[in-house]
Amino acid sequence: MIGPIVTVTVDRPLGSYHPEHPDIYYPVNYGYIEGTMAADGEEEDAYILGVNVPVSQFTGRIIAIIHRDDDIEHKWVVAPEGAAFTVEEIKSLTLFQEQYFKSNISLLY
Repeated sequence: MIGPIVTVTVDRPLGSYHPEHPDIYYPVNYGYIEGTMAADGEEEDAYILGVNVPVSQFTGRIIAIIHRDDDIEHKWVVAPEGAAFTVEEIKSLTLFQEQYFKSNISLLY
């Protein structure tokens, strides 16, 4: 299975801090897919991997889904076309936020 291409609007760019939890630093760009609603009633959230500068928007392919077992929502993992990350790499890059949840990762390639 290959994930679709989506555009992520970045509201927490690489190098920023969570607006409500200032101890959470974003080592990757993070945002949402406008118009795509998630189970929590908000727009679908996504981590952007493989883009090592802050961006305000990014179009890439969904390469994985982080399924949170103890939360209503899950997170998409988006990367540049042709980029690949292992489950362990995704865990490491998203640990800054995912450490607070019990989750598993499904690769889409």
